[in-house]
Amino acid sequence: MSRFLYRLGRAAALRPWRVVVAWVLFVGAAAGVSVVAGGALQDDYTLAGTGSQQATDLLKERFPALSGADARVVVRARSGKVDAAAVEAARGRLQRLPHVSGVAPAVPSGDGATALVTVRYDVPVTGLPTARTLDRLRDATAPLKAGHAVEFGGQVPENVTAPGGAAEAVGVVAALVILLLAFGSVVAAGLPLVVALAGLGAGVSGITVLAAVTNVATTAPTLAIMVGLGVGIDYALFILTRHREGLAAGLAVPEAAGRAVATAGQSVIFAGATVLLALSGLVVSRMPAFMAMGFATGIVVAMTVAAAVTLLPAVLGLAGRRVLRRRDRRAGAVVVVDSPRVRRWADLVARRPWAWLLAALLLMLTLAAPALGMRTWPSDASSEPTSNTARRAYDLVAEAYGPGANGPLLVAVDLRRVPADALPGLGSGLARAPGVVAVAPPQVSPGRDAAVIVVTPAYGPQDERVTGLVEGIRERVLPDGAEITGFTAAYVDLTRRLEDRLWPVIGVVVATSFLMLMVVFRSLLAPLKAAAMNLLSIGAAYGVLTAVFQWGWGTELLGLPHSVPVSSFILLLLFAVLFGISMDYEVFLLSRVREEWLRTGDARGSVATGLAATGRLITSAALIMVAVFLGFALDPGLVIKQMGVGLAVAVALDATVVRMVLVPATMALLGRANWWLPRPLARILPDVDVHGVEPEPGRTEPVPV
Repeated sequence: MSRFLYRLGRAAALRPWRVVVAWVLFVGAAAGVSVVAGGALQDDYTLAGTGSQQATDLLKERFPALSGADARVVVRARSGKVDAAAVEAARGRLQRLPHVSGVAPAVPSGDGATALVTVRYDVPVTGLPTARTLDRLRDATAPLKAGHAVEFGGQVPENVTAPGGAAEAVGVVAALVILLLAFGSVVAAGLPLVVALAGLGAGVSGITVLAAVTNVATTAPTLAIMVGLGVGIDYALFILTRHREGLAAGLAVPEAAGRAVATAGQSVIFAGATVLLALSGLVVSRMPAFMAMGFATGIVVAMTVAAAVTLLPAVLGLAGRRVLRRRDRRAGAVVVVDSPRVRRWADLVARRPWAWLLAALLLMLTLAAPALGMRTWPSDASSEPTSNTARRAYDLVAEAYGPGANGPLLVAVDLRRVPADALPGLGSGLARAPGVVAVAPPQVSPGRDAAVIVVTPAYGPQDERVTGLVEGIRERVLPDGAEITGFTAAYVDLTRRLEDRLWPVIGVVVATSFLMLMVVFRSLLAPLKAAAMNLLSIGAAYGVLTAVFQWGWGTELLGLPHSVPVSSFILLLLFAVLFGISMDYEVFLLSRVREEWLRTGDARGSVATGLAATGRLITSAALIMVAVFLGFALDPGLVIKQMGVGLAVAVALDATVVRMVLVPATMALLGRANWWLPRPLARILPDVDVHGVEPEPGRTEPVPV
């Protein structure tokens, strides 16, 4: 592969405009295809086989009026009681809005100061332009604002996507500053960003095309951009650094670019493959939403890898020697890569490995400890800032009707299996269930073959007691032929399903990554140690997320109104993304360590040399990723916010505690055993050099290092 990559990189640097124009045409064509044949983003959290899904399917089949989206109009009198006539007039205007199938009569609160109007649509929320639909709700209720406060809740306002771009902009600016400080050249600092953005452009168009053939969650593009921007800049950084070394050594620009792609480029391809492998583990979840998120992020990562090994050498050819500092261009000075400070640090850790190992483990386990009490739960309107109308509607409903009115439970009864005369007894049983404050009379379907009973719990949707309430009703109250749904019950099922799927995903990702690293490094202990350390980083990230969000240690700084559970989606997504990114750093570090080991046979010295050679590069790359991910912590979406914080914490720990302490300490303790491989395995495993090959001086064809 390295021979092919050498020719590819050299040819791109020799004929840069051809490659640049080809990429411009490719990105433009991808954008055109996405406009013509792309699909709309749709959240699909179908939970096949769960009780809530069975009840939802029954209601959709036999209660067509309940199958569409809903919105809630909450009207609160500024003084006295609500003007009933004005509310009724607003109901008439709401009824005439597009896609509205019905508007329920206003439900007054006990003191008459609040009225709740439910608007039903004839299409699901994914079929509505939510922002425009919310604007129409505001227009229809505008006359009410003379003497009332009017807020909007339900599916429509809660699915309005806030305008993005701020998080991405913060990440890009921070990355540019770090690159400028690292390279001292505006040209060198800008090239990784250009390459990463080109890959993002093609990848995001690919996500839109993917949405035409399967449901892709509305948060998938933001997640993909976050990961793609981080790894794209890093991959370009690795190749650019090797290219600068070649230029400083006196190589011509095309030759330096070819060598950089043949060596660092091969490592980039392998590192990208590890990220794709980790993302593919989401297939094991057997949940369409997570599988689509993995595919979407994988498309962007693949495009950034392709841009790094093709577009980057082309723009390097155009930039010439301007990627070096000005003084280095004039003097032809050698770019210093080896860091004496990192070498001395590695020697210090190697002299007392047990002390450093135990101290680092204690720190990582302390950070991970809060995860033992982690509570996962999907976010709802109560997690939004008070500037959001859905949050204000949530608070008004909780104050006027009780917290459980924000998450009513729907009991769907199949009257083909349950006698109709059993409905009164079922209603009485539901009313007696602990944690239930109200049970509405049963509504029978037009075909008289199904019924739905609305149950109001005493607890809000995020209350920990809700899970016990739902499970208690299922076990002790509901007969065969009846099930419970509503988004609160669906949250219970979703959280359980994600917890059940987490361990299979972890097992598959860890096992396949172990096998891949075993092939690359021809060792049993090195990949095993890498997997264990990655799990430590992920555990620490889970612990910090628990402390920051669930314990509330950083909620105000992140723009949240109060502490919130860790989003249920985080467990799977964060694991898959983090494991892949952590393996990137492991590949770049261990490949240099193994190279020195094969050259010298010095187990301890090879670790110090490998760290000294890659320490500065990995630190710069980690700083860029941390900056990018922290930028996404500003995103208004809770899932993206928590992903940004978790990824930033894990990468920071991975580049410091893991790479600078745990790696040298464990490798010093293991010595030659780091590279032990049983002879039977050694005979059957292919010999892969992830670090690539370089041509000898005066040759244009690469030979093995």
